Amino acid sequence: MKIKTQNYSNVIVLDLQGELDGDLADLLKDTVAETLSERPAGLVLNMSDVSFIDGQGLELMLWIRDYCRENKTQLRLAALAENCEKILEITQLHHEFDSHAELAEAVKSFA
Repeated sequence: MKIKTQNYSNVIVLDLQGELDGDLADLLKDTVAETLSERPAGLVLNMSDVSFIDGQGLELMLWIRDYCRENKTQLRLAALAENCEKILEITQLHHEFDSHAELAEAVKSFA
């Protein structure tokens, strides 16, 4: 898993690439904590290049959601692949996230 950070007018986008699983947990948690210390208006997880989410990846997404709430930062998901979207639906977690089909749409939703 690779993580790339972009800043769009005080909205931080984390581009995730690869599989979202437990191997990524420490790196992604540290990245999110560092990012939110900058007090952005919002955080977007760009999921366009995420090929799979396992159980630990779902737990990690819930941790990010909770951490954002604790730090009064809104979270959006962008560009979920069809298989990842199905995983969220099957686990009933799709209601837990504000998800957008396109990255630009997710970033604009903070305006």
